[in-house]
Amino acid sequence: ELPGTAAVPHGKQSWSGALFLFSCSNAAFHLMMSRGVPVLQISSLKQVGEDVLGQARCPFESGQSNVGIFAGGDFYSATMTDFLASDAVIYRSLGEGRPVLRTIKYDSKWLREPHFLHAIDFGNYVYFFFRELSVEYTALGKVVFSRVGRVCKNDNGGSPRVLDRHWSSFLKARLNCSIPGDSYFYFDVLQSITNVLQINGRPAVVGVFTTQTNSIPGSAVCAFFMDDIENVFNGKFKEQKNSDSSWTPVPDSQVPKPRPGSCAGDPPAEDYSSSVQFPDQVLTFSKTFPLMDPSVSSVLHRPLFTRTTSRSKLSSLAVDVSAGPHWEQMVLFLGSDDGKVLKVLLKSQNQTYSPVLLEEIPVYNPLRCGVRGQEDRRVLSLELDRENRGVFVAFRSCVIRVALSRCCVERLCGGSRLCIIKPWLSKTVRERLRVRSFLQIKYCLKTSLV
Repeated sequence: ELPGTAAVPHGKQSWSGALFLFSCSNAAFHLMMSRGVPVLQISSLKQVGEDVLGQARCPFESGQSNVGIFAGGDFYSATMTDFLASDAVIYRSLGEGRPVLRTIKYDSKWLREPHFLHAIDFGNYVYFFFRELSVEYTALGKVVFSRVGRVCKNDNGGSPRVLDRHWSSFLKARLNCSIPGDSYFYFDVLQSITNVLQINGRPAVVGVFTTQTNSIPGSAVCAFFMDDIENVFNGKFKEQKNSDSSWTPVPDSQVPKPRPGSCAGDPPAEDYSSSVQFPDQVLTFSKTFPLMDPSVSSVLHRPLFTRTTSRSKLSSLAVDVSAGPHWEQMVLFLGSDDGKVLKVLLKSQNQTYSPVLLEEIPVYNPLRCGVRGQEDRRVLSLELDRENRGVFVAFRSCVIRVALSRCCVERLCGGSRLCIIKPWLSKTVRERLRVRSFLQIKYCLKTSLV
């Protein structure tokens, strides 16, 4: 679901204040098929306007990653533009007031075999979350790092001489999800991340990370404050002087003004009404040094939850930050690659969080979803349905709804402990659950999974 305003270039028809579904399929690429990408109205699933060309907005095939978001009347997408996935692109299009922009083609300093996961509209920027092969640790082989990238929504590209029809504001930084100690243990591979939510009154995002494929299996959940991300983008840039040298911070004396990555009209570029007016020296620096030197540290400088004793890895998440009778508790719903959903309560204690595993639910249903292989059991995404007190669990071939509160199931498993700390239930409701009859419990078991 993509809220906001969009414009289809052929019909010049625009919409505002409604929800639309921008769908991709294998037949969505114009060079392959005569059809484009249909835009469907959510309420009726009827097509609105004319087809939209799929190039740079949809991948060539379903195995390639892609994300998209409407922001400020423009469509921002991140995907692959060819069969070999050699041309990764962050792309803006479909707007009537701003030019089409993209990342530089075949430049590993900008993007190196990325896997795009999410896009967020926040403040003056659109943020892209992805993982990619690192350029700063090539001596260690193919090491995957998690990244957050940022572009200005009012970016008009560079001058005709430098970065013409390319982003003038693109920057990226590493997301650091690790366990501190004498030797840090890193969870480098981002799997899923939320939209912006509030943690302790501050905007933040929460993500699931896993270890490298050649490392011991492990998963972690880390949160990042948005102002910490901004502080990194206002920090030092990273450079490699030659192919044999290590990566080091760019000296402040070599950073031109206005600061590369700034939005025109905003400090420190308030004297420029458009990015096309930026000096060539600034645009050349932006083209050469898109990577920031510091990484973004997680909240409390450690994961909120870790799982290293299981061979399965976490793959997706949803977060309820207003659980409990007083709407102050945080609960994580974590999907795994073996078809399970974990419910974890984060108990806040003295500015820290203590995780409590409430339940581990085997959700995957082979009778409903079919069995083609282990990959079909992987939870692709989770979506909270607070109004109806449920969570939707998406697999490759099916969607299953799980009730938020399954206290009657926990009652059968022995004890009141899990029911007592169940964050969505009041004390009165919890007491009533203790005296439910066996028939009530049987009924609840039948209706817990829809």
